Parts: sequence; C-alpha cells; structure tokens
Amino acid sequence: MSRTGKLDRIDLNILVQLQENGRMTNAALADAVGLSQSPCLQRVKRLESAGYISGYGAQIALQRLADCITVFTEVTLRDHRREDFVRFEAGIRQVPELMECHLVSGGYDYLLKFVARSVADYQQLMESLLDRKIGIEKYFSYIVIKSPITRHALPLDHLVGEETS
Repeated sequence: MSRTGKLDRIDLNILVQLQENGRMTNAALADAVGLSQSPCLQRVKRLESAGYISGYGAQIALQRLADCITVFTEVTLRDHRREDFVRFEAGIRQVPELMECHLVSGGYDYLLKFVARSVADYQQLMESLLDRKIGIEKYFSYIVIKSPITRHALPLDHLVGEETS
C-alpha cells in the first residue's frame, strides 16, 4: 500500500481473497496472493488499520434456522428539512429487523430492507414505526418471493481495479 493510500494489485487481491474466505490462514492467503507469510500479514494489518477491512463475520443461512420474510420498503417523509432526516434515521437505528437503510434519489426518500418472521410481524413493526412519529408520511412494501442472486463479495476488480497503482 503506498503512502497516498492507494492500493496496489496485491492489496486488492488480498481483499478479494478475504471476501471469499475471511477465515483462511495467513499461510493460505500468502500463497494465494504470491507473498511470503510475514509481508502478507503486514499488509493485512495495514489494510485493517487503514479501514479497508471493516470486519470479519460469518454468513448465516437464515432459511435453515427459521421461516422468515424479507421486505423492501420505500419510505417517504412528511417534511424534508435536515432535522427530519436526522429524526427518522435516529428513530429506526435500533430496529433489529432493519438490515439496510438507504437515502435515495427519486420518487421516495429511503429504501429499507427488513427481515421479519411473518407478514403480520412486519406489519406490526411498521405500525410501531408510525406510532413513533418519526416523520413517515407513507410507505410501500415489497415482499421478496425469491432471491435468485445474492452476492456478499464486492466486485473489487471491476470497481477499483483500474485505479490501483
């Protein structure tokens, strides 16, 4: 990694490898990226301390644990002042069923992704959010029927591959 913070091809390859298998040993990682173990570990530690690696975690097969639904929800706020957005985000931050929250451009303000036990549980959750008076004017719900493609690894070689040093 250069002093400017740009990643070279080896750094990028380390990130690609760790996305695919965050539990791989340093020896296996070093072999995969063509380094000896000590320089590989130094690079991983630099990538972590620089914030390129924000954490490690397991991908859980939720369908093996419970029957759940995934719901995407479009939310439009009543007002659009800075404090309205802050109030809304603070009001939903601690909702455990909320997996993602995105402020978007277009016909609504936020796109949310929820995981709930059932449609009834999701509806109860939405009613409780409305009761909180956090500025929701209206919302539209889209229940996921099937997810034929879900990816967890970012396509780093396509997103930043040309910009590395």
